[in-house]
Amino acid sequence: MAELKNLERDLDRFNTRLLVAALFVLLCFGLLGWRMVVLQVVRHDELALQAEANRIAVLPVVPNRGLIVDRNGVVLATNYSAYTLEITPSRVQGEMDAVIDSLAEVVPIEQRDRRRFKRLQDESKRFESLPIRTKLTDEEVARFTAQRFRFPGVDVRARLFRSYPAGEVGSHLIGYIGRINAAEKKAMEDWDDEVLANYRGTEVIGKLGLEQRYEQELHGTTGFEEVETSAGGRAVRRLKTHPATPGNTLVLSIDIKLQALVEQLFGDRRGALVAIDPRNGEVLAFVSKPSFDPNLFVDGIDVENWRALNESIDKPLLNRALRGTYPPGSTFKPFMAMAALNSGKRGPGTIVHDGGSFHFGGHEFRSHGDHGLGPVDMRRSIVLSSNVYYYSLANEMGVDLMHEQLLPFGFGRKTDIDLDGEVTGLLPSTAWKKRAYRKPEQQKWYAGETISLGIGQGYNNFTMLQLASATATLVAGGQRFEPRLVREIRNVVTQQATPVAGQALPPLALKPEHVALIMNAMHGVTQEGTSTRIFAGAPYKTGGKTGTAQAVGVKANEKYNASRLSEFQRDHSLYNAFAPLESPTVALAVIVENAGFGATAAAPIARRVFDYLLLGQWPSEEDMQATREGRSVAPTGTPRRAEDVPMSELGLPLLAGALPPGVQTTALAAPPAAAAAPARATP
Repeated sequence: MAELKNLERDLDRFNTRLLVAALFVLLCFGLLGWRMVVLQVVRHDELALQAEANRIAVLPVVPNRGLIVDRNGVVLATNYSAYTLEITPSRVQGEMDAVIDSLAEVVPIEQRDRRRFKRLQDESKRFESLPIRTKLTDEEVARFTAQRFRFPGVDVRARLFRSYPAGEVGSHLIGYIGRINAAEKKAMEDWDDEVLANYRGTEVIGKLGLEQRYEQELHGTTGFEEVETSAGGRAVRRLKTHPATPGNTLVLSIDIKLQALVEQLFGDRRGALVAIDPRNGEVLAFVSKPSFDPNLFVDGIDVENWRALNESIDKPLLNRALRGTYPPGSTFKPFMAMAALNSGKRGPGTIVHDGGSFHFGGHEFRSHGDHGLGPVDMRRSIVLSSNVYYYSLANEMGVDLMHEQLLPFGFGRKTDIDLDGEVTGLLPSTAWKKRAYRKPEQQKWYAGETISLGIGQGYNNFTMLQLASATATLVAGGQRFEPRLVREIRNVVTQQATPVAGQALPPLALKPEHVALIMNAMHGVTQEGTSTRIFAGAPYKTGGKTGTAQAVGVKANEKYNASRLSEFQRDHSLYNAFAPLESPTVALAVIVENAGFGATAAAPIARRVFDYLLLGQWPSEEDMQATREGRSVAPTGTPRRAEDVPMSELGLPLLAGALPPGVQTTALAAPPAAAAAPARATP
């Protein structure tokens, strides 16, 4: 009986457990059913959308970057496609160095490639694809493809590369592009969401020049592709494509052939030249020497080339036309004369005796050559470049009146040209000195400091862009324009061209008779003044002013002797000019650093620019060589027709088929002329 009772108890326990288990199983199935209802009914739409998103990858399609062409259709910046070998660090199995060593057995990888990859790796995130080799040949692509299974995280990709066919010519104005670095990525976070979204997939950005200033015009509109992917993330098929829209084309006002000519005339010397059409503000030439090859930066410049550029004593990366500031020397005198006329401090017929020196406060301010010019009026003071006339004028006007009269011409402030990084230069005033110095004795303006300002020395420091722009304003009778390198922006889809240059600013109130007086005096410089020999035989009329500006000061009891100074301590050679005399179409400013008198180096370059623009002439080789060496006056030899000089001779091929529809070649309407006559603070 006891045994039967134990069996009954065990059976009861078993049945209880069975019931509990059945209820538990039923509960589980109920939960599963409830969950299925939630997933299949309640959240159906949401989960279906997620599943579709997992199945379909939306990939950005980076647009072709816009072209940059000169006014005649010469392509200065374009794109080409090439294969790159790229590594995604997060997907690499094993040590990176070992992987690269193994890759080098398949595809040649040089030390500079490794250094560049290391730098990019430091600047980028681990999941970004980074190039280890660019511009692979078809054979190299085939070799890697056959071995690809050995290298997880390594792929060959087709990418667009920027190309600058002109090389060093115009590099400072065109600029270059490069990979977006960490600082730029952080700055981009402040962009509008719409603009930032347009940069999905973009890895390069404009770094300098027009490439930087017109970045968003050149970038284009990013497209996208919807690609069906497998569970492993591999693309199965393309479902939908929205093509990218290429960037717009920049049509420049620059004549790149003229640009190349000027750069050749400079040779190995340092300096800058800016030529502006005073009728609309278009920049015809924008030269900074020495220059650099922007193609070096496209793939990421290597250490050797960067060190050579960055450590060079000639500073080839410095845009001298935009950021180089210099004392204007005697090129400042026509503006001082105009300031005197505007303020009523002096009239055209006021006579000042030039005895060779000017005495003030116990100091002697000497004239050029230590000999006097005798009695001089305003015209003669410009033609013969009288220092004494302008010493006394500066003393009569005072620094603040000079500042008030000359600031509207653009001295000491930005011209707002369409390039980033422009400097203001310095047009001094008593208020400026109080801001610039801390000690009370330094903040005080001393009357003796005003004297040298009259001849473009002292605190005066301006860019060639400012001097050219001021000259353009003067010869245009006070009409002002913001200088522009881009003539128009052409939409590649609609072919609509949007003009950029030609927006007039409020004019200066200059009296026509005063403008005529100054222009006539500057014409006299080329006929009976310091640039007479340079413009001998010219079949056109021009006006200019030579200038020689000190690079280092000379003591009062010493005379300037270039042979005793190192090259970088010698005077700068300057010239500003306009042409034709009757109806100016070009205003120009040029400086050749440490080259001596204005008539020696700067004016001869300007004469050749004139001949190109007004006569369509290209200098003979012997004349170009003499100009590069600073020993030319009027042109020698037999010039060629500029149109007969092949682009290939200048390294400027016109790339067939590179221009988008609607971009037409445009010649210079009423060919602007640029003449130059040497200038110097003590001519």
